[in-house]
Amino acid sequence: MGLRIRRTIKVFPGLTLNLSKSGVSASVGVRGAKVTVGKTGIRKTVGIPGTGLSYTDYQKHDEGSGAHQGAADPHAIPFGVFVAVAFVLLAFYLSR
Repeated sequence: MGLRIRRTIKVFPGLTLNLSKSGVSASVGVRGAKVTVGKTGIRKTVGIPGTGLSYTDYQKHDEGSGAHQGAADPHAIPFGVFVAVAFVLLAFYLSR
């Protein structure tokens, strides 16, 4: 197992700067939903706080032109659907 070093700096509520051996990334969002942008890609995470349930979508940065190569998976569920479902579940959970 390798040694991991990370330092998180809260810039202001909703924005953090993450420093590690492998580089710098920035996270934007609130408890239950956030987007992290780093040198290797973009990670979008939604979850229900306090339950341990979450969904993460990771998209690597394309090398070269910056355009996505290939066709999208026709069976993939759009990330927005997960966000909507997560917020509905979160609202239901908090209203109990």
